[in-house]
Amino acid sequence: MKFIDFFAGIGCFSLGLEKVGFEKVGYCEIDTFAVKSFNAIHDMKEGDCWYEKDIRTVTPESVPNADIWTAGFPCQDVSVCGQQRGINGERSGLFFELVRLLKGKAPENRPEWLIIENVKNLLSVNHGWDFTEVLYSLASLGYDIEYGLLNSRFFGVPQNRERIYIVARRYTGKRSGRKVFPITATDGKSLIQLIGGQQGNRVYDVRGCSTTMTANGGGQGAKTGLYLTNFSFMDLNKNSVITNISRCVKARINAGITNRSGDNSGVLCVCVRAFITPDRETKRQNGRRMKESGEPMFCLTTQDKHGIAICSCEKCIYNMDMETFGCCIRIRRLTPREAWRLQAIEDKYFDKAAAVNSDAQLYKQAGNSVTVSVVYAIGMKIKEIAEAERGAEHEV
Repeated sequence: MKFIDFFAGIGCFSLGLEKVGFEKVGYCEIDTFAVKSFNAIHDMKEGDCWYEKDIRTVTPESVPNADIWTAGFPCQDVSVCGQQRGINGERSGLFFELVRLLKGKAPENRPEWLIIENVKNLLSVNHGWDFTEVLYSLASLGYDIEYGLLNSRFFGVPQNRERIYIVARRYTGKRSGRKVFPITATDGKSLIQLIGGQQGNRVYDVRGCSTTMTANGGGQGAKTGLYLTNFSFMDLNKNSVITNISRCVKARINAGITNRSGDNSGVLCVCVRAFITPDRETKRQNGRRMKESGEPMFCLTTQDKHGIAICSCEKCIYNMDMETFGCCIRIRRLTPREAWRLQAIEDKYFDKAAAVNSDAQLYKQAGNSVTVSVVYAIGMKIKEIAEAERGAEHEV
């Protein structure tokens, strides 16, 4: 499938859908710095695909045909952090520019699928009438509509980020009845195969997801596969190192003669809590400025300063009340790389963007983005529906 990315930002919709196997044929984005990151991330050069800066000046005739249009339209007039002018505000009202482009195309040339994203408050701003207007605008153009509230914390990233996703499909007279929602939470990972062979003998990287277990018994068929695991977690000098992943548990985990100094492993206890805008006492999300250890990060925004509060003493680790926490506390801001990771953006893409933009812009771009793993999950459902319907047509 081919897609066009409107209100593209740095291109997280593109990253998610390209991971599914879809092809980008164009994008539209007005922010100069976001465009720099987009082009760096996607290795784009002038003329590689259709591009327009301002959706308000785009004509329907100029937009190439595509199967999918994506649009994370501006949230400033919808968000609880703003003045809530609603869908008819100057910024969030750009949604109707997308509607204008759809109306300007012949019905058969409109995209089959629309994927639209915005903040949770779109559901309730102006007592829900604005959301009704969004749905009616799409339905009047012949689209069947589904929507769901998806939280990034259930899609492989430790960030509490609730967003409303609208998936609309143009009605063509035939429909299989298959639905996009509900979407089962996933971490967005794919298989990473290191060594091929038949099922049960293949070797996979633990950084990918697991294969599906087969129903056959007796050794080979029932295995999900073999996974390459570092047993010792030693550095080049054979010294034990701290890692984010526990080593494989062995029968002789704590005794015996061994030349692997990492066999006798343990856990480093550190209390780490999400912290938001430490220099503003009144700034809160969900009534809090600090979360409990182990909770996901606050939702990334473009205005807030996001950081972590770290404490490693026994008193703080085992006494989690707010009064106790803080005897040896230190607070540091999230790095731009960490902020991008919270949107499920791979480091290789961050490095490309960091080469052309300042830290201030990188923070802003992370807050304005959609989470790649959520887009990937939606794209996979669309792909599955399309493939199932093609299969059913061949059977007929």
